[in-house]
Amino acid sequence: MNAATAQNASAAYAALPHKVCPVAPPGAQVYADQLMGYVLWGVGILFTLGIVVGIGAVVGGRIFGMPHASKAGVVGLAMVFVAVIGYLILPGIVSAMTGNGCV
Repeated sequence: MNAATAQNASAAYAALPHKVCPVAPPGAQVYADQLMGYVLWGVGILFTLGIVVGIGAVVGGRIFGMPHASKAGVVGLAMVFVAVIGYLILPGIVSAMTGNGCV
């Protein structure tokens, strides 16, 4: 390889983009935001439903004298709260690991 070829190769490498950032196709961002909104509301409803069912299991277990139902309700409530904490923390962890989305 002579000096001119090496110089041309380094110039060609310098012209390549160093980072490739994914971009949504034109008009797709509106639908992506709408879908994420539906997912966010769905997850919120599921968290609320899990809390209501857990409280219902605890109360029902106490009223009808079924300690196993009360224990299951307490475990269910604990799992809902663990899931909520994970839902709040994990996106930050994933964002920190992947950076700004450019490769």
